[in-house]
Formats: sequence, structure tokens, C-alpha cells
Amino acid sequence: MNTNTEWKVAYKLMRQLKDGTVHPLFINKKEETRFGVVLPAECYPTKGFAVRQGWHCCFTPYAPHLKHDLSNGEHRVWVEVLVRNYDTYNRPESQGGAWILAQEMIAERIISDEEIQMILAEAIA
Repeated sequence: MNTNTEWKVAYKLMRQLKDGTVHPLFINKKEETRFGVVLPAECYPTKGFAVRQGWHCCFTPYAPHLKHDLSNGEHRVWVEVLVRNYDTYNRPESQGGAWILAQEMIAERIISDEEIQMILAEAIA
């Protein structure tokens, strides 16, 4: 059981379609992500993926193991989110380090490449 009941800023890598809508990367990926509302985590078992109910997010917009522009034209963007009721678990640095698994999330906004660089520079300092 998690004890992180206060909202915390985090980051989630998501798919942005040509029409501008934003969707999760892999799990329930056809569902459009609504911004500005509390999104409770739901469980969608997906072949090839471990079942871990929750919104997978990062403490910084850094996931070097995932590409941003795919050969099929898919474009991925970092979204600033608020998370609550989350657990953390350690991943290899090659996968961005610690991950967040949140039971509630609010998608706030897409962040620019310039903002990403500033956030990462502050995280290193």
C-alpha cells in the first residue's frame, strides 16, 4: 500500500497523434488522454507486458530506452502530470532510473524540448 497521498509533479512519455490527441504508449493505447481531470488507474492486461496497475511515470522526463520518433510516423511527447497514491520502484539507469506507479494522475500539459533540457539540467545540479 502506498502512502504518497499528496499531489507530486512527474512526467509521462506519451504518443501524440497527427490530430494532436495524446494517448498512452503501450497499455490501453487507443484511449485518448484527457487533460485537467483526475484519471484513476485501471488494469488492462496486455500481452507481452507485466501486469502493473497504475500510471507509469518518471521523476524526470528521461527514458533513454524509448524512442521519440518512430519509423511508422508515431511521435512521442513528454507530458507534465500530477500523481497521487503512488509507489516507486527502481529500474536500471538505462531505463531512466526510478519509476512511479500512480493510482491517480492529472495530465497537465505537453512540455517543450527546451523545458525538458532545463528540468534535466536542474536534476543533475
